[in-house]
Amino acid sequence: MELLSPDILAFLVVFGFCAAFIDAVVGGGGLISIPALLWVGLPPHLALGTNKAASTMGAITSFVTFVRSGRVNGWLIKRLFPLSLVGSAAGVLAVRQVSPEILRPLVLAMLVLVLVYSILKKDWGRENHFTGMTQRMLVLSGAVAFGFGFYDGFFGPGTGSFLLFAFLLLGYDFLGAAANARALNFASNIAALCFFAAFGLVQWSYAVPMGVSMVFGAWCGARMALSKGTGYVRPLFIVMTTVLIGKQVIDLWK
Repeated sequence: MELLSPDILAFLVVFGFCAAFIDAVVGGGGLISIPALLWVGLPPHLALGTNKAASTMGAITSFVTFVRSGRVNGWLIKRLFPLSLVGSAAGVLAVRQVSPEILRPLVLAMLVLVLVYSILKKDWGRENHFTGMTQRMLVLSGAVAFGFGFYDGFFGPGTGSFLLFAFLLLGYDFLGAAANARALNFASNIAALCFFAAFGLVQWSYAVPMGVSMVFGAWCGARMALSKGTGYVRPLFIVMTTVLIGKQVIDLWK
């Protein structure tokens, strides 16, 4: 592996920690980590693969932390996890055939709807109203898990926000929705990483130190969410969704 200079190493560690801290709760950490990898000189295709490798290390940390807290619905996630995994793999294969840019206007519109709905429903997500799954709800949840897994492998921005929103619709509070969303996002990260690595699109000398810092960032972010509760997760979700919208608007403008 390439030996990094101390300044680049410190840069990756700091930005990796910050990205994972936010990503552990509401997603959107790629808005910090990908520009950081581009800044240190990685070309875009390598930056995406390297970020996926590092962020997967952080994702498993936040996933395990939330599981141990009892906030993850094991019965449901065991059924949705494989669908998210397969969906992400299909998305990575599809993106090699079709440009993901065709999704950008639709993603922007969906993020705006998510943001507006979350702001207007002020009491939404403060309490857990989830009472179980009907057969119809389980089928729809499976389709959502596969669909957003596919989206994460195909394009990616806003996956954490969309998954969190989906669990809120099932009746979870913001903290429960964040915990279960992290579980499915972890599944889609694994599949995407396997394909990026197979195609030789991971710069491991950058991914490993950033990933180690992301382990600590994800642990701190998940612990902060668990200690502060929904009152912390909701405003962070709104802020990060707003930032994601701004990023998509800028990209469309360009």
